[in-house]
Amino acid sequence: MRVLPSERLMSGSSEGEPLPGSHAELPPVIRRAEFVAFALAGLLLIAVVAVLYIAKAFFLPVVMAIVAGTMLSPAASFLERRHVPRAVGAVLIVIAVTALVTFVFALIAAPAMEWSSRLPELGAQLKDKLHVFDRPLALWKELQIMVGGPEGLPGFQVPKFEWVQPTLEFLSPTFAEFLLFFATLILFIASWRDLRRALIMTFGDRDARLRTLRILNEIEIHLGNYLLTVTVINIGVGIATGVVCALTGMPNPAGLGALAAALNFIPIIGPIAMFVVLVVVGLVAFPTLGGGLMAGLAFGGITFLEGHFVTPTIIGRRLALNALAVFIALAFWTWLWGPMGAFLSSPLLIVGLILKEHLMPVNSPQLPQE
Repeated sequence: MRVLPSERLMSGSSEGEPLPGSHAELPPVIRRAEFVAFALAGLLLIAVVAVLYIAKAFFLPVVMAIVAGTMLSPAASFLERRHVPRAVGAVLIVIAVTALVTFVFALIAAPAMEWSSRLPELGAQLKDKLHVFDRPLALWKELQIMVGGPEGLPGFQVPKFEWVQPTLEFLSPTFAEFLLFFATLILFIASWRDLRRALIMTFGDRDARLRTLRILNEIEIHLGNYLLTVTVINIGVGIATGVVCALTGMPNPAGLGALAAALNFIPIIGPIAMFVVLVVVGLVAFPTLGGGLMAGLAFGGITFLEGHFVTPTIIGRRLALNALAVFIALAFWTWLWGPMGAFLSSPLLIVGLILKEHLMPVNSPQLPQE
């Protein structure tokens, strides 16, 4: 049927345009453009993750130094207000932190080297102590045979210790990575004010400059508070663990307390690993199973109180992180960069949440409803 021009004018719309108030779908071209943009963003994310994984030897020390430098910048600013040049303050701060870390590792290294030289003997003792699990393992073997699976273990067997050397190689960075980390850390702390100014002045718009200034200030304050708070809490956990180990008669309580404080910097994984260490050491050191589990169970109570009452009370809601977000970030960064990635997971999550809060605010104007 032919449409007259007068009828087209009376309709109030041009040819090909939907009538006002109609709920016509977007053209397919726009949907394809949105899909292409989403696909490109996904490919960019995959490329960034691949580069971070492949070039770990470069990016891990640099990111570690930047995060640690941001955490330690308030201390450098404090020294600068006391008329200490920022470059000198950066060197003093790095020396003090290095001395503290070296002291903690010295407490841990002495008993670790002693126990590593006795691994076969300790493995045999542990096997003798865990004969109580022979019956459940035998029942598990019979169940596997009944369902047609492979034969199970005839009894408790201590795993072999060929993993020790590869683990130490994995945990120990190279000299070049150490040098890159310390050089970047000192230079970052010394030049942080100039870097801030240059980054802020990169933007020509006044609002963008103010937003960048607020983001940098909040990142510096939050990361500094996080480091101070977590360090104080972990020192308390280490002291409590050392006292518990001394009261229960565990060997080398100072070293175990230092190890508990160090591992507690890694969320979730650190306390679990420390619990396993205490249980293994207790089973080897004590003649009974109950005596060997005392220190581990007491440490479990300490970490429960710390995680559910002490840390939320001290940190407060502002720095409180969602448990699921912490776990996913921990799993991702541990897979990407190993133990150091696990340490960086919470600070990087804090940075991401601050960026999201400022760049995508909740109270931003929303599209009107149809």
